Amino acid sequence: MFALANHLLHPEGEALPRDVDASTLAALLRSGLACRAPVSGAVYGTLLNDRAALQALGDAMHAAPYKAPPKAPVLYLKPRNTFAGHRARVVVPDNELGVEVGASLGIVIGRTATRIAANRAAEYIAGYTLVGDLSVPHASVYRPSVRFRARDGFCAIGPAVVAARHVATPDHLAIKVSLNGVEIFSANTASAVRNVAQLLADVTDFMTLSAGDVLTLGVPHGSPPAHIGDTATLSIEGLPPLTVSFVAAQEYAGELS
Repeated sequence: MFALANHLLHPEGEALPRDVDASTLAALLRSGLACRAPVSGAVYGTLLNDRAALQALGDAMHAAPYKAPPKAPVLYLKPRNTFAGHRARVVVPDNELGVEVGASLGIVIGRTATRIAANRAAEYIAGYTLVGDLSVPHASVYRPSVRFRARDGFCAIGPAVVAARHVATPDHLAIKVSLNGVEIFSANTASAVRNVAQLLADVTDFMTLSAGDVLTLGVPHGSPPAHIGDTATLSIEGLPPLTVSFVAAQEYAGELS
């Protein structure tokens, strides 16, 4: 089981995560606390689960070799080396392209989920977290590239996992991304092709999710790029905001642990 009472966060320098109430969480974050990712299970990203993303593909969706929209969720793995936390510093590999800053709702699994029905999905959700699903901008969507999506620090998670009981409407949450204090992108989880319950049902139809795993609802279409020197703040309604800064490789030398 992966269970929490309120808000689970993992302060940098502490051995284990803490489960705290909302006021304690807010005070810690106001103090400038840096955090590790509050989860340690597998993290699965979801592609093409956004109506605008499908519309943007247009006729390409019906071209060879696929010739039709996907009938099942398109997933990719964010491996452990990508995990980062609140106030992480992430290397930009190519500053001309930048790094695409995708803000996604992370569904945190509470217990083993295999072939669950959509109307029972809530029983398997421990909570929700904010996932900064970062990638090098690229055109291919059907075969997610490890080189573009699995670089060090390319999955910022947190600052906290919020217990499911505190998130009443996960399918209607505002999503925002700000760069250097200026809001430049907004979306809503209501744009998902498969809502939270249906996504869990469809994914667990072909694979088991374990307690502590995270499944993202998917990055909204049009997520902005960040460049060296930028600081991004990602927010999803009802969850504490997540901050990530972007640096050159030489600034990061020696920081990997």
